Amino acid sequence: MANPANPAAPKEKKKFQVPHSFVIILGIVLVMSLLTWVVPAGQFERVENAQGIKVVVPDHFEYIERTPVNPLEIPTYVVKGFSSSASLIFMVILSGGAFNVLVNTGALQVLIAKVVKQFGSREAIFIPILLLLFAGIATTQSVTVFIGFTPVIIMMARAMGFDSITGAALPLLGGAIGFSTGTLNTSTTIVAQKIAELPLYSGIEYRFLCLIVFWLVTSVVLIRYARKVRDNPASSPMYDLDKLNQPDTGDVLGDTHLDTRKILALLSLLGTLVVLVWGCVTQGWDLPEISVCFIWLGIISGACAGFGPSTIAKYFAEGCKRLTVSALLLGLARATSGVLSAANILDTVVYACTVVLNLVPGFLRGVVMFWVNFILNVLVTSGSGQAAVVMPIFTPVADMVGITRQTAILAFNFGDGFCNYILPMSTALMGNLSVANIPYDRWMRFMWKVCLAWIATGSILIFIAQMMHYGPM
Repeated sequence: MANPANPAAPKEKKKFQVPHSFVIILGIVLVMSLLTWVVPAGQFERVENAQGIKVVVPDHFEYIERTPVNPLEIPTYVVKGFSSSASLIFMVILSGGAFNVLVNTGALQVLIAKVVKQFGSREAIFIPILLLLFAGIATTQSVTVFIGFTPVIIMMARAMGFDSITGAALPLLGGAIGFSTGTLNTSTTIVAQKIAELPLYSGIEYRFLCLIVFWLVTSVVLIRYARKVRDNPASSPMYDLDKLNQPDTGDVLGDTHLDTRKILALLSLLGTLVVLVWGCVTQGWDLPEISVCFIWLGIISGACAGFGPSTIAKYFAEGCKRLTVSALLLGLARATSGVLSAANILDTVVYACTVVLNLVPGFLRGVVMFWVNFILNVLVTSGSGQAAVVMPIFTPVADMVGITRQTAILAFNFGDGFCNYILPMSTALMGNLSVANIPYDRWMRFMWKVCLAWIATGSILIFIAQMMHYGPM
């Protein structure tokens, strides 16, 4: 502050404060609504292909009458976003309630004490193993499945001397690797290969190689970050918030005794996660079924600990309350896609991207295709939805510019997947950050470096795929 007795003294500069996450997302929605007044509306003709997927006809694009979105209507799209995201919002809130009951049993704290005692400072083993585990699961599943794992992993990471970002990054980044490399994913790779008329699961060997490369790169980046935070906790973007929300693990790290009630509570967690993964993989479960699993986890774990109905309800309500505001971010983010759909400008953006791609030197077209898909994912965060819009266009473009269709699909996978972990509109990201109580701006202070490493790695792998004519076709 300036000294009143000395007006000539220099004024202390105000430190820049990152806006609240609500402000950031509403700002993005506002920018999108303003773009609807600048970008002309357009649409591709769409037909249903032999596989029953509605796709665009690449050479049938036309401009249509503008339908710009009035910025004053943004609250309407916000409310619609809440409605369309209701299942995800409830899942996040209910998971918070279930894990608060579980935490109050004391079982997790004892489990964490055992893990910390076993691994100690061997993060070079702990981090890569967990990253690979989550990557393996996410080869067939959405990263939203890991919302149930995130609180447990964060508690383990905090007890080992790391921060909550390290804990949240393990399921998020591991899942990103498995999902984005598209090894077995039915909602992205298989949809894209059907549209491109390629044999299903063809080219899987190179995609597995890409998974291993991304795993190694991500492991190195995360290990270096975790060590930096452990050596200097103040370097963490979450330092002040983590200090305010100290986990209960510190008081029990010397206690590794598991009595019968704690063992039963942990078995309820294990059983819930096993049933959850089984249901998602084999039964096609979605968000409502996952929410039911969390309700049962809260009830069963509390009963195992000997809690009465009122005690279970009290802890459950406390956990739900903590995540209510964070969960609302998910509905707020969904307003973006509502604005773009109402304005009919998405197809125009895709069309413009293909025009630009044809101006790029031949040897860089595969890499630029990856970058274009990365940008388009800001507008279309659904993997299967982006495949239906992009692949009917990029398939003939790849044929014309000398890129194999398999390379085009790889570029689509990388662009669709890895972008999701920097977007505040991504349900995979915001769902996990919500249960982790990590503000979006704090996450980005860590994540931007990881994202740059992913873009560089993906560009190299796409370039290699183009040079070796990655096939078939």
